[in-house]
Amino acid sequence: MVASMFWKLVRFYCTIVVRTFLPQESEIVLAKENDDHLRRYSKRYKIKRGWVKNLWIGTSLLMLCFPLLPFMLAIGLLTSFLSFAILDETA
Repeated sequence: MVASMFWKLVRFYCTIVVRTFLPQESEIVLAKENDDHLRRYSKRYKIKRGWVKNLWIGTSLLMLCFPLLPFMLAIGLLTSFLSFAILDETA
């Protein structure tokens, strides 16, 4: 009984902590026709963001495997360039 109550209390406070990092309902942005950033809400752009996220995760793992400063700088700059190229609105 006490253990069950303890886990419910832990779950309650963990939920409160997680909710502090989530956006409020009024902060969730809905796309409008006259919005300058309308492309950011498209499915195609979200797929591209997923590619960029995976690219950065892979690059970070490479940086952790080979912690040499010249290598990290070179691969970081290359990844930044590739990220901008992937997310470019003209492509």
